[in-house]
Amino acid sequence: MRRIDFRSDTVTKPSDAMRKVMADALVGDDVFGEDPTVNALEKEVAQYFGKEAALFCPSGTQTNQIAIAVHCRPGDEVICAEDAHIYMYEGGGIARNAGASVRLLKGNRGRITANEVESAIMDADNVHFPLTRLVALEDTMNRGGGAIYDFQEVINISTVCKKYNLPLHLDGARVFNALIENGVQPVDYAAPFESISICLSKGLGAPVGSLLLGNKDFIRQARRVRKVFGGGMRQAGIIAAGALYAFRENRERLKVDHENARRIEECLTQLSEVVEVMPVQTNIVVAKMQTTDSAQRFLAYLMNENILAMPFGAGAIRLVTHLDISEQDMIYTLEKITSFE
Repeated sequence: MRRIDFRSDTVTKPSDAMRKVMADALVGDDVFGEDPTVNALEKEVAQYFGKEAALFCPSGTQTNQIAIAVHCRPGDEVICAEDAHIYMYEGGGIARNAGASVRLLKGNRGRITANEVESAIMDADNVHFPLTRLVALEDTMNRGGGAIYDFQEVINISTVCKKYNLPLHLDGARVFNALIENGVQPVDYAAPFESISICLSKGLGAPVGSLLLGNKDFIRQARRVRKVFGGGMRQAGIIAAGALYAFRENRERLKVDHENARRIEECLTQLSEVVEVMPVQTNIVVAKMQTTDSAQRFLAYLMNENILAMPFGAGAIRLVTHLDISEQDMIYTLEKITSFE
């Protein structure tokens, strides 16, 4: 029996149709700007979000880190949530790559507010303090169980940033999941942000690839930083073709992932050893068990049934739905969760 893998939406395999477009992709040298498939991907996604330009990179970590390095100088400070991916899961890159420090805000499931942001901005006239240079949001919020920002709060935060002449960056690794649920038009959603990082290798199912979006001058600077970070690729059209296919074909079907996550949420809430399940908004399910031992026992039980999930901090587990989870997989998984004792 095959494994049913809920560890992440990054585990998906390219479909036969995606493999075909990748095999047939027109390619060139992307460092010279001559890969037609990369150029087509960058142009199409930038236009979708109403931005002037885009930059294709291997990973969302790289697009985030490039953005921070362009916006900040050594000694500057970045405001973000304490659970933000850019702080928690990018290997200390803010300090290593940009030489910047962070001002961490607690927020609500990782979603920070305009009032919190304004309170955290340092006095630029006080030489004892670092200079606040960037505010970064994450939507959806991974460690918040796939929580979505209220778009009005995003606008409020943008207003604060403009008041203090600060750029606003979006870690939009799962922004397509947010857009499916919040109903905001992509151009309107993107407008408050000076830079946006998006992943095509998560819910959309591309094997590789993320994009950094912004105005032409920002992307020109970002392209130089990408080169410094070793991210310049040559005949990258092969992977860009998979990313372009994912962008064109797999956005609307994210609704299925969200519904499957809600089905898992409902099932988990019936278990006596589950204390709490974060309210599901998108494709991430985070459940808090009674103890760390019970979480480990539950994960071991699932693994024995060929179902993979992840530990997610003390006594917590995470399951992420994606396009490789079939209806048959869901029926089997729900049956096994219900049978846990």
